[in-house]
Amino acid sequence: MTTRFFRLIACQLLLLFACAQALAADGVDVTLARIEVTEEGYRLDARYAFDLNRDLEDAIQHGVSLYFTTEIELTRPRWWWTDEKAVSARQSQRIWYDVLLRQYHVSVVGSIKQNFATLDDALFNIRRPSRWLIAPRSGLKPGETYNVTLRMFMDRQFLQKPLQVNAFNNAGWQLGSAKKTFTYKAE
Repeated sequence: MTTRFFRLIACQLLLLFACAQALAADGVDVTLARIEVTEEGYRLDARYAFDLNRDLEDAIQHGVSLYFTTEIELTRPRWWWTDEKAVSARQSQRIWYDVLLRQYHVSVVGSIKQNFATLDDALFNIRRPSRWLIAPRSGLKPGETYNVTLRMFMDRQFLQKPLQVNAFNNAGWQLGSAKKTFTYKAE
């Protein structure tokens, strides 16, 4: 009786770990995150690794636009009060498929779109976004150390209202990264 019980517990634990790994595989990994200083200001250089699941690929093939949002926040720690929020920025990218032209399109919201022949080429552009300006040169104090928090996720709030209900209840429509944190010393 006890060996059967322990076998049952062991099988359930193995099943639990397998499910946890499967869920972790559907997330977004931040493979590179760094801040570069230029003449205009501070730019974010980031790289992401993720794959779309079957539900999301089907949605794109049927003309649904998906939006991927990157959020970054720079805070300066203070010993005498709460941390000072120096920079808070968001950038959203849109990907969609034009059935008539048989092309995939990617654009930063409010910017010019780029055309791609395959979904992999379009996703490559989202996985490796261009360096975007997160703060002007005067936005950070030179020599100060800042805590940087970065995350990237599929933004379901941009979806059409009927799809939002399904997206919030369906795990296949939830794609995002954990918050990546690192420190940056302003130049």
